Amino acid sequence: MSFFSRLIAETAAERDFLYGVPQIQDGLAGRIGRETYIAYLTEAYHHVRHTVPLMQAARERLDPAHHRFAEALDEYITEETGHEQWILNDIRHAGGDAAAVKNGQPGIETELMVAFAYDYIARVNPMGFFGMVFVLEGTSTQLATKGAEAVRASLNLPAAAFSYLTSHGSLDAEHILFLKRLMDSVEDEADQTAIIHMARRMFLLYARVFGAIPHSRFANAV
Repeated sequence: MSFFSRLIAETAAERDFLYGVPQIQDGLAGRIGRETYIAYLTEAYHHVRHTVPLMQAARERLDPAHHRFAEALDEYITEETGHEQWILNDIRHAGGDAAAVKNGQPGIETELMVAFAYDYIARVNPMGFFGMVFVLEGTSTQLATKGAEAVRASLNLPAAAFSYLTSHGSLDAEHILFLKRLMDSVEDEADQTAIIHMARRMFLLYARVFGAIPHSRFANAV
């Protein structure tokens, strides 16, 4: 079994836990209100703005033996820079207060998810960060485009309010193919263990981020 296939298999239970969160299930069916969507974007902003700093932190801690993974992070950094601004634009187009979000604080669930990633990179193994990449990009590929279409249809919001989700649905599909090749080149057992551990924890932490978003089924939906 390739390492990427093993990564999928050994995180299946945690992935199912995330996908079973009511906010995700109702989002895929278009059964969420505008305020719930804006609340989702708010938390997305507060973790996405850490994407590049987390990648930079991981890259700085990789030794020369991991040069190909450092080069991969360089590519990710180039592609991910500025994506938090897309989210702020979506908030504006959805009728939210982007300035308040930018100057505000994340929910504790988001704050703890981000803090765990920084801590694991610094304290345990920077290669574990790729487990977070696996979770966030895999989730986008599976949920983003379908969810964006359903929510847009139910809330009658402009396409400009969904640039982050729609772009990441297709963009992260390409990233997953890149990640698969990269992960299948991970040979060190400690690195593999770290990546799987991070992925398991991130699925659960991300589920709690979604689960904490205020939501009543059909609330404010058109």
